[in-house]
Parts: sequence; C-alpha cells; structure tokens
Amino acid sequence: MKIVVLGAGALGAYYGARWQEAGHEVVYLVREGRAEQLKDNGLTIYSELGDYQVPDVQIAQDPEEVEGADLVFLSVKGYHLHGTIEWLKQLVQRGAKIFPVLNGIEHLPTLQKELGEEAVIGGLAYIIATLDDKGHVIHSSPFHDLVFGPLHPSQQSLCEELSLACNQANMSSRQSPHILEDMWSKYMFITAFSGITTSTNLSIGDVKKTPQTLGIAKRVLEEMKSLANAHEIEITQEQVENAFERLKGLDHEMTSSMHQDRRKGLPLEVEHLHGGALRLGDDRDIALPYIQTIHAMIKPFENGEI
Repeated sequence: MKIVVLGAGALGAYYGARWQEAGHEVVYLVREGRAEQLKDNGLTIYSELGDYQVPDVQIAQDPEEVEGADLVFLSVKGYHLHGTIEWLKQLVQRGAKIFPVLNGIEHLPTLQKELGEEAVIGGLAYIIATLDDKGHVIHSSPFHDLVFGPLHPSQQSLCEELSLACNQANMSSRQSPHILEDMWSKYMFITAFSGITTSTNLSIGDVKKTPQTLGIAKRVLEEMKSLANAHEIEITQEQVENAFERLKGLDHEMTSSMHQDRRKGLPLEVEHLHGGALRLGDDRDIALPYIQTIHAMIKPFENGEI
C-alpha cells in the first residue's frame, strides 16, 4: 500500500515506520518544523518490541506532492483536526481513504460531513509513545495495537487490504465488524486513564497507591458506559470491569499521552476528550459529574502555559 501519515508525531511516526519496515511506501505529510526535524535527524523507533531506523524518510509539506495514495493515516491531536481538512479534501479527491485514530468520537461526524461517508473508515490505536528531543519515537508500552473497520459497505475491500498490510508489519492489529463499539470502548478507557493521570499529575502506579483516587477512574468508566448506552452503543458493565482491571494492571511508571503532554508543557486534548464527552452528554440530557470535575481540573493546563 501507499500510505500517507498526516500527523507524524509519536503515534503516526511509529505506525508509519512499522509499515515501511514491512515494505510499504510511506509518505510523512508534515508542517515545516517537523519536516526540518525529520530531514536533519531521520526517524528511529526505540521499542522493546524492536528498534527500527527508517532508511528513507519520504517527506511532503503539501498534498500536491503526493500521488497515488491509498490511505491517509490521520494521527493528529484533536485540536489540530480542523487544520487538516483542506489537505484531506485534496487527498480524498485523488482517491485516498482516511483512517483516523484520534481519541474520542466527535471527529467522525466532522470528517464524514467534510469528506463524505464513503471516505472515512473507523479506527483506533492502543499505544503509549512519545518523541524525544530529536523527534525519534520512544515506545514505552508493551502493546502497539491498531483496530479498524468499515463504516460504509464500500470500504470492505480497503479494510481487507489494510489488514494484510498490518499483518505483515511489527504491530498487533484487528479488523472489527463492530468498529463503533470498539471506538467507544477505547474512548471510555482513555477518558478515565488520561483524566486521572493528568488531573493528579501522577503516573498510574502512584494513582493506584490511593484507593479513593483510583476509584474516581472507575466512576469515569461507569459514566462513559452510560453515555455510550445513551448513544445506542452497547457497552456493558463487564466491559467496564475489564477496563478497570486493565487500568490496575498497567505498569507502575506508565502514564497517558495527555499526562506526558502536561509534563512537557504542551497543549492538551482535554476539550476533545472530556469536553467532547460533556457535549455528547448534553445531547442526551445526561449528567456526568465525575467527568465534569476531571475536565475542570485539567482545563487550566489546556494551553500548555502553566
């Protein structure tokens, strides 16, 4: 496949490199700052699951430079989504489909409205990674999972091709016939994980030392289940319990990407994640007091100025 990575931060660069390692053509469509960093330093993955130095980093700074792309792997932060729309429109007009792995749910209707329902497949990523000061990827989790599936019948063949590409690469992947449910399940987990670690400014191990604090994460999971159910998504109490056990099973030093961004003084996706949940709750007249509190606690750090 020919894959365009739009958003070559830690997540996009990681999966792009893994596809390239497996022999697929990958183009990193980036802004000037990241382009210069990639030109100067190249791209290397440091991971317990296998280091990899990309031998030839193809860089583009305008979609006009990209020909014949099959897929656009959209891995920008939620607050950068609207800035990508015009580039995405150009790539879709040339035949590419969009595979977004943004956290949350609200980006789907936005992309479908702007690009058309046939252009956007469903997807999500489970990975914890960050960039070092040279722009290389530090992959710190024992998992690197992609889940994807069609949101329109016309996308089935593309998803089959993507499944083959992922199976060839050093990553875990799964094609799902219930991708919306999977996305909501991930949304539930990340809202709790990122919320509790970022609001407390603690790794998950330090959160687990205080049962009362860890219990707030459980309440967030339960509120997200209620929110999903109100939007006709079948998330069960068993899935809540499994998510909580997974949270408790994370290594002591592990933390969320949002908390890593807070530590670095970078902008935070709190409005895309927790703010999005509150808006979706308002749509169904559902109160989410724990999520509302977490949202309020993180909000002062949103712009990375504190």
